[in-house]
Parts: sequence; C-alpha cells; structure tokens
Amino acid sequence: MNKAAILHIPKSQYSFAYSTGELRIRLRAAKSELDKVEIIYAVKYDWLKDRKTKLMQKSHSDALYDYYTVSLDVPDSRIGYIFFIQSGEEKYYYSEEGLTVDYNHEKSYYNFFQYPYINKVDVHQKVEWCDRSIFYQIFVDRFHIGKTTKDISYIDKKWGELPKPQGFFGGDIKGITEKLDYLNDLGINSIYLTPIFQSPSNHKYDTIDYDNVDEMFGTNDDLKELVDCAHKRGMKVLLDAVFNHCSYLCKQFQDVLTKGKQSEFFDWFIIRGDKPDLNIMNYECFAACNYMPKWNTNNPEVQEFLLHIATKWIKEYGIDGWRLDVADEVSHDFWRLFRKAVKNAKADAMIIGENWHDSRPWLEGDQFDSIMNYSFTKACLDYFAYGKMKAQQFCNRLSEILMRNTDQVNEMMLNLLDSHDTERFLTNAEENKSKLKCALAVMFFFVGMPCLYYGTEIGMVGGYDPDSRRTFDWNENHWDKDLYNTVKELIKLRKEKIKGKIRMFTEGEIFILEREKIFLAVNNTDKTLKLGTTILKPQSYKILFVR
Repeated sequence: MNKAAILHIPKSQYSFAYSTGELRIRLRAAKSELDKVEIIYAVKYDWLKDRKTKLMQKSHSDALYDYYTVSLDVPDSRIGYIFFIQSGEEKYYYSEEGLTVDYNHEKSYYNFFQYPYINKVDVHQKVEWCDRSIFYQIFVDRFHIGKTTKDISYIDKKWGELPKPQGFFGGDIKGITEKLDYLNDLGINSIYLTPIFQSPSNHKYDTIDYDNVDEMFGTNDDLKELVDCAHKRGMKVLLDAVFNHCSYLCKQFQDVLTKGKQSEFFDWFIIRGDKPDLNIMNYECFAACNYMPKWNTNNPEVQEFLLHIATKWIKEYGIDGWRLDVADEVSHDFWRLFRKAVKNAKADAMIIGENWHDSRPWLEGDQFDSIMNYSFTKACLDYFAYGKMKAQQFCNRLSEILMRNTDQVNEMMLNLLDSHDTERFLTNAEENKSKLKCALAVMFFFVGMPCLYYGTEIGMVGGYDPDSRRTFDWNENHWDKDLYNTVKELIKLRKEKIKGKIRMFTEGEIFILEREKIFLAVNNTDKTLKLGTTILKPQSYKILFVR
C-alpha cells in the first residue's frame, strides 16, 4: 500500500458541512489500490457506546488518486470519526496519528478526526437559483445598439468591423433590454455584463465613477429598466465589480496626483513616496498599467466606499450579484466584509470571483460563492481544441478539478469555454464546430452553472483580445442555425433532465458523463466508435437515457 498517498484533512474540502444536518467526508488514496474503505463515526462524547460504521464509495479518480466519499446524517453534529482501509491482506485504521494496525477506542478522544460542531453561520449556503442557471456573458459595447437618444458622436467604429484595442461600436444597455426576448427564447436565464460604470475605455475596467452608468451605455434608469424587464422574464442580472483598481482619472486619485500626502485620499492607494508619478509608476496598479491604480482595500475608508457601491446597486437597482474582477489580488479581509454586506442586502445574491487558479482559500463560505472555472476551460481546450489529451486523461482532469472544492462550491461554479479575456473556443478549435458542440455538451452536463459567451450560439470566432470582442451579427442569414439549434436543445435538456450526482468514466476512447439516468457519450477521435449498440461518429456525442 502506498501509505504516503492516504490523505484526509478535517474541515476542508475533505470534510465539510453541506447543511446543518449533513456532513460530507472524503478520503484520498493511491489509484486502484484500496479494496475497501469504511468510516467509523459517532457523536464524539458517545464514542464508546454508539459508534456506527458506513462503507465509503469511490466516486472520483484523477491521474494519481482515488477519492472515496460518504454523506453522514448528523442530528448531533459533534462528530468524531476514523477510517478503516484495506488493500489485499493489509488492513489499517487511519486517524490523526496516521495509519495504525490497531486502534485504541478507549483513548479515541486524543486522536480521532473530528468535526466539532456545525454552526449554521459557517455552512456555505448554496444560492437557491444556481441549479437552474444558464449564464450568458455580454461585452456591452459589442452586443446591440438600442433605440436611444444618447449622444453617438463617440462611436468611431462601424458595426461588424474588426475591433482594435481602442474604439467604440455603440452597444448599450437599451440594446440588451431589446434583446431579452432573444435570450429568453434561447433559454438564457442569467446575464453577466462586463463593467458598465463611467470609464474612458470600451471595456470599462478602469472605472472613474462607480455611482453612474457610463453615458455611452445609457443611464442608471436604463439599468433599472433592464433589471426589471429581466426579472419579469425570470432572468437574473450580474454586474462586474472592479474593486481591485480604478481609473487614474477618478476624483480620488486625481486629488492625490495634485496634493500628494496632503490629500485626504493619499492612503486610499498604495504609494511609494510622497506623491504618485505616472512616469515612474511609484504606486501599485493593475498589471503594469499606470492608468489603473490599485485601491488600498486595507483602508477602512476604502472598504466603506466600495461596500456602499456593492450594496447600492443591489438595493436601489435590484441586481442579483457580482462578478469580481482580479479578485485574488484583493485582501481576504475585504472580501469577508463584502460578502456580509452583499448577503445582508440580498440573501440570494451570487458572488463569483475572477480567479483563474485553484482558489480554495476564497471558497470556504466566507468570501465567494464560486469562481470563473478557467480550469474547466483549459481541460476542454486540451481535450477538444488542441487534442493534447486522451479520454481517460480528460476524465482524470475533470475529477481533479471537482475534488479541489466542496460540493456546494462545485454546484455554483461558473463553467465557461471562453470569455472576453480569451480566444474564442471555436477559433482555438480551428473552427471545427463538431468539437465545439462536444465541448458545449460536456459543459451543459457538468456540475456547476454553464456560461455562454455572447455569439457562441451562432458560431462567432475571434482570436485573443481585442479580436475576441467582435460585434454580434444580428443578420440571421449569417448564423449557423444548426449550431444555434444544438445550443438551444442542450439548454432545454439541462433545465429539464440534467441534475443530481455526477459520475465520469471511459470506455476505450469514449468519454462518458452520467447524471441521474442520463448519459453523455463523447467520441473526440477521428474514428467511428461503438458503445454497445450505439454508433458514435468521429467528433460527436450521443445522449442516452436509462429507462
């Protein structure tokens, strides 16, 4: 037995409360090695008289490990537990003292694993509407120009022209409101907008004024109308919060540029010296962009300012949550305050961090609900677009991604194939729409919230930023109707049939994903394959139902 591979960590993704009366426990072991895993558990004060034993199931495997899981109903949540594991003739107990041949129950209070108590406030509550959410990301300047009376003199690009880093096409909030019926008919019920507040850029990630919608996009009333119209259709609206940094043109930084240390806002930023200098960039900023100074979110005044913004748009305009830009560079302390403020304003508001990497420290129930699942994106790129993986490797990768986090975090993950920050998936796949369809099918079957980047459903292409931010082509004669109908069918299937626990495995080079009596079988090869009597053409998928 590979003893070094055995792992359990109390109060982590290996031991977490799913509700006030349910504990979920995981144990990791070397792949294909253990024959049996049992958990022995009891209310820790009753260990000697009321122990229970329950068999754990192997639920996931990655390249190196198997993961055994169990769910425990615990009316009294003060639980002690150990594991009994067997591999061939080798048998061990596993406790805080590691692997032992025997276990002294009389002295168990020294070394059993424990979940001391489930405090309701510590349980990461799932956002109630996440299970049925189909997200759609909109880059506002490129989606649709609405019927407005706004000043259009700023528009310097023709709709349909290839984008450059600078330049404005005229998309706005009215345009989104006018296309809600299109989105509703497609099956979308959650919209995530890139930033909409006053800013000099087309992307609006350098905010000047957080209190007002940018005039290019309309007015605050236009946003209220969008939210109200979306809600009437049963749709949610999330905005993009840029709280890591702002524009150097914002009034606070401009005051510091003028007054230096004499400015009341000097400590709102992180400055080396007596005065910020744009040329030598002696202050913290986003990346190496001197025009995006970083907020000092350790400062209570900055915290109060940003928390006011976060709750204002919920309380006064009814938005349903936030996507948090550059979220992993902001202090944990601020995000804990942010979560309390946002959830107090609207208990079922969604909080999604823009974290590209393994992010467990942010996902313990006191900060974010989930993140943008770029690890899922990369796995789909490697398997479908780049052909770097075989079916089993893809299965392993997805399992490893799931085992990073608790179940409720996985169920709220924003799963995506591309975004405004990446190349279009179809472009990465060399415009092979069969590969895109297979990847979409996996995304809609996978645990979490699927998110379409605007235009994916009609076959939009584009390279890296700014090419991934092309305008939506509203001429239906140009659409790939077959792709559109495939997306629409997958969304309908997701809403009506796809639910429950996930199981992933392979049959040869066929990748199979199971969700409660429904199977997705994917053939990502260039050969025709058979699964029983089912024929799978090259780069295709089949959906199978269990009677």
